[in-house]
Amino acid sequence: MADVGAKSSTNFIKEIIDADLKVGKNEGRVHTRFPPEPNGYLHLGHAKSICLNFGLAIEYGGLCNLRFDDTNPTKEEPEYVESIIGDIKWLGFDWGDRLFYASSYFDQLYEFAVKLIKHGKAYVCDLSAEEIRKTRGTLTAPGTNSPFRDRTPEENLDLFERMRAGEFPDGSRVLRAKIDMASGNLNMRDPVMYRILRASHHRTGDKWCIYPTYDFTHGQSDSIEGITHSICTLEFEAHRPLYDWYVEALGIHHPQQIEFAPLNLSHTVLSKRKLLRLVAEGCVGGWDDPRMPTISGMRRRGYTPEAVRAFCERIGVAKRESLVDTALLEHCVREDLNRRAPRVMAVIRPLRVVIDNYPEGQVEELEAINNPEDPAQGTREVPFSRVLYVEQDDFREDPPGKFFRLSPGREVRLRYAYYITCVDVVKDAATGDVIELHCTYDPETRGGWAPDGRKVKGTLHWVSAEHALDGEVRLYDHLFTKPDPVDVEGADWLSNLNPRSLEVLTGCKFEPSLAGAKPGYRCQFERQGYFCADKDSSGKSLVFNRTVSLRDTWAKIEKTQAGR
Repeated sequence: MADVGAKSSTNFIKEIIDADLKVGKNEGRVHTRFPPEPNGYLHLGHAKSICLNFGLAIEYGGLCNLRFDDTNPTKEEPEYVESIIGDIKWLGFDWGDRLFYASSYFDQLYEFAVKLIKHGKAYVCDLSAEEIRKTRGTLTAPGTNSPFRDRTPEENLDLFERMRAGEFPDGSRVLRAKIDMASGNLNMRDPVMYRILRASHHRTGDKWCIYPTYDFTHGQSDSIEGITHSICTLEFEAHRPLYDWYVEALGIHHPQQIEFAPLNLSHTVLSKRKLLRLVAEGCVGGWDDPRMPTISGMRRRGYTPEAVRAFCERIGVAKRESLVDTALLEHCVREDLNRRAPRVMAVIRPLRVVIDNYPEGQVEELEAINNPEDPAQGTREVPFSRVLYVEQDDFREDPPGKFFRLSPGREVRLRYAYYITCVDVVKDAATGDVIELHCTYDPETRGGWAPDGRKVKGTLHWVSAEHALDGEVRLYDHLFTKPDPVDVEGADWLSNLNPRSLEVLTGCKFEPSLAGAKPGYRCQFERQGYFCADKDSSGKSLVFNRTVSLRDTWAKIEKTQAGR
């Protein structure tokens, strides 16, 4: 795992920008952009890029555009556009009036292509996609020139105009850049610039039957928008010479491309293609499944934008790829929720408890603290009555060593309430399972403290049976069993899916203060973890997703490292 325990990390991109500003490059401007393709939902890796691009613009008093690189109408949908806009706003960033689409530049891009054709730097090729692939060469062998490479500019211009007019069938011809089929960089071996594709575009409709490739579109779009620093992940490093070639051949503004290492997170995948497969094959419940590393999935699970931004800040920006432990992300979520999330009591595996000596019909309202980390959140009242629910795991008929919770004859504290002692156990006649406990309480211990000073080691949360709200709790674990699920020898990466990544508990009991909890409401179930009301939740039946447990493995790692 990457050693990313430091509170903050260096950012080599800032060093580059500082050097540019020092010499007055770009007239002192800093203009970045976030350029997603609308062919899927954004994931945590995109969140890192969003925080970086918008964050740099904010820090340097510059601008950051949101631009959709929508060049492939067969894979792009308005749903993805809307989700991306919503995700970026949720993270807390604003592009002002600078929302752009590469499709808005299709006319300009076409003119760029015509200019390259006239200068003998692009040609129409009749080879099929398979033939182009075969003649491209390998990493150790040069490619082979297309037999159509030496067409005259006039012939190429005529064919390209006829391609646009729809004269030729799909896939029959492409426009290629005329660069170098012997280049050591495969991207420079006469790459395709335009292909014939009769597909309706989500913005331009049926205006075009030829579409520019991503590689031809991306750099020129940055140039058109006056971008100064085109920040992208390492996968585009080998594409940079091609982007440079295009803007230099066209004689237009030349943005500076800077690559950084993409985010790799343990026990999940950060690839839209792989995430799409998870959705398409029904491995998860959709793009916003709380097990997914998508921004919408994290939001539904209960992560806060502040926690995600803090995580992106802590992992920093590096030039070398590494695998970040999911425990660090969960640590950032806990740190944030610990400060803001109100505490409530919920029993997710209920066991009925009857307090025999408590007056029947009596109900007390006991004061409970909403958040000990934030006194401003105040207190609330929780009802206490003769019949309660406690967790099944908080009782053992034959307790092991160091078990300090409820067992026959043992006294424990009920949170905010009284000391109780178990005096009898009721079991199911058929199964032998414990189904009910009978206890007595000490009325002198109201508030959970004994006036005679006696101490108990166990403190339990509880819910009054008469006032309990019913509902469901969904417990989530890692989506994959292996830290690097794609690193599979002789097997498909889906073989590493965790069959226990979701556990659904029904018949859960919640304190009545949660009656008005709306989807997205975050809280801490005392002794259980942090939870968020799901979109499936309603007033009649509450549904809560566990955001993170209370156990913080990363905090222990940091403590150990600090003690070295």
